[in-house]
Amino acid sequence: MITGSAAAAEAWGRPWRQGWREAEVLVLLAGTDTAAVPGISAAGATPASRRRTAAADAELLLLGPAAERPHALPPLPAGVSPALISHVVLRELGLVPLVVDLGCPVAPAVPHLRLPGPAGAGPARCLSGGAALDPGRLEALLALGRRWGERLAAGRPLLLAECVPGGTSTALAVLTGLGVAADGLVSGSLRHPDHGRKAALVAQGLGAAGLEGGDGAALRVAAAVGDPMQPLAAAMVLAAAAAGRSVLLAGGSQMAAVLALALALAPPTLRPAVAAAAAVGTTAWVAHEADSDLALLLQRIGARWGVEPLAFAADLRFPEPCHPALAAYENGYVKEGVGAGGLALLWQLSGRPAPALARLCDQACATLLGPPPPTVR
Repeated sequence: MITGSAAAAEAWGRPWRQGWREAEVLVLLAGTDTAAVPGISAAGATPASRRRTAAADAELLLLGPAAERPHALPPLPAGVSPALISHVVLRELGLVPLVVDLGCPVAPAVPHLRLPGPAGAGPARCLSGGAALDPGRLEALLALGRRWGERLAAGRPLLLAECVPGGTSTALAVLTGLGVAADGLVSGSLRHPDHGRKAALVAQGLGAAGLEGGDGAALRVAAAVGDPMQPLAAAMVLAAAAAGRSVLLAGGSQMAAVLALALALAPPTLRPAVAAAAAVGTTAWVAHEADSDLALLLQRIGARWGVEPLAFAADLRFPEPCHPALAAYENGYVKEGVGAGGLALLWQLSGRPAPALARLCDQACATLLGPPPPTVR
């Protein structure tokens, strides 16, 4: 456990251990032009390749490593897409996710739901301009999230995952705009997050929107510097919390920002229910990263809205011997994404051991990339 009390963790985990077979899994794909800023993201080695990251990850997630996939995975500095981990968990647990395209630059070539009208109107603008989302689109995303959350709030646990290249920068921007001191605490896809570059970009965007002092109104902040995934997911969290439904926010810093936005949007009387219903589930690589601090970030979010957030780190690790692309996780590359941490946690909640998942991921990685070269002695 990263943050929260043992009693709260037990209460939150009970419906997952009992009802994981009935869990609903939503994978929210979105885009932001922020991902094109040089040096801001490693979810694809170039800005052009990051345009297809979400599509390629969704195809790997649903089709698996052995299938022919229309969009090639973008090159990474090291490692392999976390969609591989998520695919293995979903395959072994027999769960079928709903993939939702909120307006990606490239649509995935697998069954998915693409939002029509203003809600799915392409990638968000770069946060540096202070006008990332049109107010009408923001309202449409919030309304859709509320409707989905209400319709899905029938007792089944809900897992929300994301794939948003550039999303840790929009997460930092939203957190900062809402009055959370998040500089230096937010993780990212780079091996060593460039906190200075991100902070400068956030300051530029908040300044352009007239929100330099932080502590801005939630809707203004989300529209100014956010991305499409955040308001949809936050509204779903609010609806689920109001119905007493357990939610797993599968991710790291980006899902911490979703939790913060949900708390900022919630009336004060609902905030304790939000904190009790929604838990962040991430990987050990994010939880223990030296260059960020998710635990402190969540503590500051809790202090900002007077609650105690719940967060967990999955036990999944890739000790040697394993495929070099998985060993890269242990060396600070990739770390999280496409719900990998939350789904690895769900694997444990189903009663399965983490080492077994690591072995299955190793086999899947060899299928995807080929067996590793023999060790030279």
